[in-house]
Amino acid sequence: MEALIPIIIIGVAVLIFLTLLFSFVPVGLWITAYFSGVKIGLFTLVGMRLRKVIPSRIVRPMIKATKGGIHIDVDKLEAHYLAGGNVNTVVDAL
Repeated sequence: MEALIPIIIIGVAVLIFLTLLFSFVPVGLWITAYFSGVKIGLFTLVGMRLRKVIPSRIVRPMIKATKGGIHIDVDKLEAHYLAGGNVNTVVDAL
């Protein structure tokens, strides 16, 4: 019985760690982008979170542009977003 307690504590700690990791790293968005043909790294998405950029507001317009045959650099879209621009409208206009 005493050997079971550390295993339960470790299991709960791992569960809390994974929950925090997957809430901070948008893995679902990365998978969507990957299968849509947009090559963006997980660390780029984490960097967006650290810079207070909502990753979906950058990645979804990138997917739209890629499907439309337009190559846009993620850094330029992110800079436009940080400057207060509407990335989705710009991609629609292109």
